[in-house]
Amino acid sequence: MPLEAPLAPVAERAAHLNGRYRHHGATAVLERAMSDPQVGHLAMVSSFGAESVVLLHLVSVIDRSVPVLFIDTEMLFKETLQYQRDVAEKLGLTDVRIITPDREEVFTEDNEGLLHQYAPDACCTLRKTRPLARALAPFDAWITGRKRFQGSTRADIEFFEPEGDIRIKVNPLAHWTRDDIQEYMVNNRLPRHPLVAQGYPSIGCAPCTSAVKTGEDPRAGRWRGQDKEECGIHFINGKAVRGPIGKGIEL
Repeated sequence: MPLEAPLAPVAERAAHLNGRYRHHGATAVLERAMSDPQVGHLAMVSSFGAESVVLLHLVSVIDRSVPVLFIDTEMLFKETLQYQRDVAEKLGLTDVRIITPDREEVFTEDNEGLLHQYAPDACCTLRKTRPLARALAPFDAWITGRKRFQGSTRADIEFFEPEGDIRIKVNPLAHWTRDDIQEYMVNNRLPRHPLVAQGYPSIGCAPCTSAVKTGEDPRAGRWRGQDKEECGIHFINGKAVRGPIGKGIEL
């Protein structure tokens, strides 16, 4: 059996893919990402949050066997855990991988479960960044649900985005609007996260997520009152990165 040809550098592959598929829609981008050898071994990462079901549905229509990585920080809402099970069953996803923090690391760094109160970045690193880094290690690319409308740090993201020299992020919904998301959910009769109806348009860990009032930014309830906007699930040159470095690296 012939050996697979080595992949070109990440930035080169991302630029090539964007050039080829720049004018395609979300479904076409996903189909190409799952079949184009320049993308490589692919997984999807999903929080099973307020809007996650749209991309999960798109993926399931094309290939239900694509690995879906779900990070259970062990601080999620019980509603999120149940929603994850319900959506995976409804969509027929066959390879959902539940990713949890390392037991020894949690015992050493957050044995009382209070780290989020005084060091939220360290808590995200322990419970999200490191577990995902380990889970993504075998993959050349991963599918994300990031969109340009979600903020200035995401305003320029492309369909295919280099993550340092490690792997490619595939952002099929980069150009979708909030109305596009809602319309797709209605038209396809997709189940909504139960907390959305309770005023949670953006859902993370229970201790760090609060309800949002009318007129507030949808992400206002994430880390409310703290100088923090992102969970930090990024890897540049093998290291977790927090804050804007270059364009389009916020998750």
